[in-house]
Amino acid sequence: MKHLLRFALIFALVATLSFASCNSAGTCSKATTTESCVPEWSKDATLYEVNLRQFTNEGTIAAFRQHLPRLQQLGVRILWFMPIHPIGEADRKGTLGSYYAISDYRAVNPEFGTMNEFKAMVNQAHSLGMKVILDWVPNHTSRDHLWLTEHPHWYVYDANGKPAVPYDWTDVAQLNFADKDMQREMIDAMVFWVAEANVDGFRCDVARLAPDYTTEEQAINFWLDARKALEAVKPVFMLAEDEGLRTLIKNGSFEGNYAWEAHHLMGQIAQGKANVKDLQRYFERELLNVPKSAYRMMFTSNHDENSWAGTEFMRMGNAAKTMAVLSFTIPGFPLIYSGQEVGLKRSLDFFEKDVICWNDPKGFTSFYQNLTALKTNHSALHNGDFGADMVWVNHSEPEKVLMFVREDEHSKVFCVFNLSADLLTSVEPRGDAFYGTYEWAWRNLKVEFAATPSFILNPWEYRVYTMKKDSM
Repeated sequence: MKHLLRFALIFALVATLSFASCNSAGTCSKATTTESCVPEWSKDATLYEVNLRQFTNEGTIAAFRQHLPRLQQLGVRILWFMPIHPIGEADRKGTLGSYYAISDYRAVNPEFGTMNEFKAMVNQAHSLGMKVILDWVPNHTSRDHLWLTEHPHWYVYDANGKPAVPYDWTDVAQLNFADKDMQREMIDAMVFWVAEANVDGFRCDVARLAPDYTTEEQAINFWLDARKALEAVKPVFMLAEDEGLRTLIKNGSFEGNYAWEAHHLMGQIAQGKANVKDLQRYFERELLNVPKSAYRMMFTSNHDENSWAGTEFMRMGNAAKTMAVLSFTIPGFPLIYSGQEVGLKRSLDFFEKDVICWNDPKGFTSFYQNLTALKTNHSALHNGDFGADMVWVNHSEPEKVLMFVREDEHSKVFCVFNLSADLLTSVEPRGDAFYGTYEWAWRNLKVEFAATPSFILNPWEYRVYTMKKDSM
């Protein structure tokens, strides 16, 4: 590998250009439809996933609203609500059931509150400068949804004539995406939430639409139709729970999707099962396969990881905070899951009441506030096309240390990560891409690099150096 790997150069060689412009309202016009164009308000956004059931003792929308000013101060821009719809009773898992076993797409779960309370919450979030997206479950319904009685042909059936069960989700029934009437009703239900509740988009569960039952062509065409219908109401932000079906990003159906591979690599590095070279190879593949405009969601936890694989502290140990900083500085779209901002160190029950304790004895709130401010205040770290390319800085510890620069006309950020459990006493960078006068983030220190330094790095130590070129 050359001592500098410039993402922009390679991307220019392999990508097809798409010309787009945004008007003052943040909507976009495009010369082609090969890539999505996102609203400008998302350019520096951090996503926050709301587990409403566990958020407060009451587990209601009204109680959650008390946290909105705190979340604004935390610096998050987009609130992603896990499904707020009524949950089916038939074959329910646990006492309260799964958020993802929906019995009515156009209603609010009465355990959470009313439609008017949800609308009021959306309005308050908007007044505080935040957007709201809903978790949408198009793939299946509960096993007592009215559709099973009124439109049985909207479902897939097993060899015994029973509604098919995707994976091991025995509390749901698989929908039939070969049925256009079902597709139209599903899209109409999504439009309902944008038109009636003024939500700003959706995080779409299993966006591949269960490939055992749905073809890739059906999935692609469904999301294209859905996006067109939603945009007829207002511009929306769409996040796919998907990583492999890149067509959904390239054709403009979605702005964002999951970066599961990066997430798992961070965990493997923390466990000593992978190293920095593996991470660099990942980004090189990303460059070839994913449009730069894509928002790849970077995360150390979410509802699935927390409940089924354990907290970031269980999976990443002493590297947990380091990987969080990494997720905010590499190209991507960072996520904070409910409770991470207070250092939640237990897995939340998925089917029962299990309230988050909001005590923060170790100062994780300020840690995440610093990260969201870093992303907001330095345009080089912004999302998708709004941010700068990443330039590797070669050095003397290529398997243990990650160094890179991200620079645009307004700012420059130099990042140094010891991604190992070893004390490194002499790490020497090469080249001059990192030269300049910086603020050492969160230490209020001026640092000048005009020659090759030698870093002493503690296990899992991270350093972020920032430079403002103008007032932006």
